[in-house]
Amino acid sequence: MSNRHAMTFTAQPQHIDELGHVNNAVWVDWIQQLATAHWSTVAAPEHQAAFIWVVTRHEIDYRGNVGLGDAVMGTTWIPKAPTGARFDRRVDFTDAAGKLLVSSNTTWAMIDRASGRLARVRDDVTAPFRPFGDEESAA
Repeated sequence: MSNRHAMTFTAQPQHIDELGHVNNAVWVDWIQQLATAHWSTVAAPEHQAAFIWVVTRHEIDYRGNVGLGDAVMGTTWIPKAPTGARFDRRVDFTDAAGKLLVSSNTTWAMIDRASGRLARVRDDVTAPFRPFGDEESAA
């Protein structure tokens, strides 16, 4: 099973700001959509029922613009093993030529749905998202 997940996003009129390109807030939304889709596609049903994720930090580098009608490929993966209740997720967006336009590192925390408290990320939860440490191969 691949530890990566990819989706295509196309800039619609509601995504475009006054500068004529995709607004920064839209990139954050696309990052969340991609991360959520990865979890929903790969995680075991019992883990999806037991846990929910919240973002604790976004770090985003903008290297290019996307205009109305342009499509980008978003790819996400987990670059390293979790620490306690948290793990980092990488998301890169590339254009049709493969040029990296937006790159992000987000930190997520796992919450136990029943208690509403942070939960340590167990090995069985991370198993479908391995291998870790292949961040360099994505660039």
